[in-house]
Amino acid sequence: MMKHTIVILFLLAHSVSFAQKNKNSVKGEVLYHLNQRSFYDSNGDLHGDLNGLKMKLPYLQELGVTSILLLPLYDADCYHNYFANNFEKIDPEFGTMQDYIALVKEIHKRGMKIYIDMESQYVAEKHAWWKDAVGNLNSPYSDYILFDDAAHKIPSTMVFDLRQLNSYDGSFIKVTTVNLRNKQVLEYNKKLFGFFVDPNADGKFDDGVDGFRLDHAMDHLDGKPALTNLFAEFWKPLLAHVKQMNPAIKNVAEQADWRDFGYSYINNAGVDRVFGFGLQQAILSFDKQTLINKADTILAQCPTGNDQIIFIENHDMERFASIEPNIYKQKLAASLMFLMGGIPSIYYGQEIGMQGKIGNWGNTDGNDIPRRAAFEWYKSADGKGMATWYKNTGGWWDNSIMKSNDGISVEEQKNNSSSLFNYYKKMIGLKQSNTALAIGKYANLPNNNSQIFSFIRIYKNQKVLVVVNLSGETQKGIFKQNFDTSHLLFGKSKFNNTALQLAPYEVAVFDVPKILPFNFY
Repeated sequence: MMKHTIVILFLLAHSVSFAQKNKNSVKGEVLYHLNQRSFYDSNGDLHGDLNGLKMKLPYLQELGVTSILLLPLYDADCYHNYFANNFEKIDPEFGTMQDYIALVKEIHKRGMKIYIDMESQYVAEKHAWWKDAVGNLNSPYSDYILFDDAAHKIPSTMVFDLRQLNSYDGSFIKVTTVNLRNKQVLEYNKKLFGFFVDPNADGKFDDGVDGFRLDHAMDHLDGKPALTNLFAEFWKPLLAHVKQMNPAIKNVAEQADWRDFGYSYINNAGVDRVFGFGLQQAILSFDKQTLINKADTILAQCPTGNDQIIFIENHDMERFASIEPNIYKQKLAASLMFLMGGIPSIYYGQEIGMQGKIGNWGNTDGNDIPRRAAFEWYKSADGKGMATWYKNTGGWWDNSIMKSNDGISVEEQKNNSSSLFNYYKKMIGLKQSNTALAIGKYANLPNNNSQIFSFIRIYKNQKVLVVVNLSGETQKGIFKQNFDTSHLLFGKSKFNNTALQLAPYEVAVFDVPKILPFNFY
């Protein structure tokens, strides 16, 4: 145990030393994807809120996060805040518009960025368009939403042909689809998005978002005959408008088809970034050929000036720690997420190994709560600021896997040098200490072992080699190049000419001499 601790301390000191030698390195973005309702409660009502998030910005900066991505903020009855009652109002359980502006300004003062999730394709029955247009052919909003009948008494279905959602609290929320082909709807969205880009219209953007996540963006929305060609007629002009306001804005689209590589969104809708769903699946497969195939498409072929968001978890997926309890594989997956390329995105709680799978408690959105549960700050399952807004509301609470003294909390992991939390800090520190790892291009580097995945990150003349053992057994890899003169940045193993032996699930990172004579790209 003492020997293991000494090795860990040596590696931490070594990575810090390297970072100090590379203070001028270009930093990359590290996203933190938040369900703000579940993060930190500042006022004792059990709902995470904007002031609570502001209080915890030091925690995120300590972790190494540079950017925050929030779930929707607008007023809605759903706990996840999709399907708006009012796009222009902050959910009162999160705070006020003034609280939101104060948060944005504080984030920017700290040199960080903020992105918000927007899904304006649907509205709920409390929305002004619904209330005025249903059954009223003379309404100014009569063509703002879709109807299934000529009398406009039956609002159309939404995604999955649903007409209502069954909420975890027992209520029913009727939802319908917005007519994105209506030019007035486009103009409304330009004003809506434009407000969040520059709330006080002074052109300074210190109070504005740095970009938007476009949830469930589609060219042909949900297969509805009326909603085709949306890339050209809705998304592209909308995104061009916000770019005209602030050219630094970065927009990321969630591909509705998770098998899609996202390039149609970049080429036809004008988005800056897409989610690397295929690489997420490849990372968690721990299969070398799958990783090579997906990375060659998702990373190596990504157009210059655009980015892939690389992630392991999000609010619609099972928590990885529930699927894979092996801490070494959790750390290996994190290493691939941070080191392969693109922009890494941490889903809140991922850094401490929070668990959660979709439940089976009937037809209710409460089934998703385990994947969106309260962030675990304390050794005890309770404490100040714990955002357990779903307390005593159903099976998701009665069967909660959040337990005291289980090792899954910031309090338990912060001072443990071998914890997942400190491994995340270490990986982010390594990534940010080296320009090639921070923003460099990816290229596969072959070796002879089917269990060893190796690749190069390149920035100008700088090259960094990453070699990982995907298996739980010691593996030896043979390369075509001699890496004897490489400098070890992370890990324990060193090259012997062209050979490298790695311990189970080991990650080794090397600074490759600039004059090394090989061409692989």
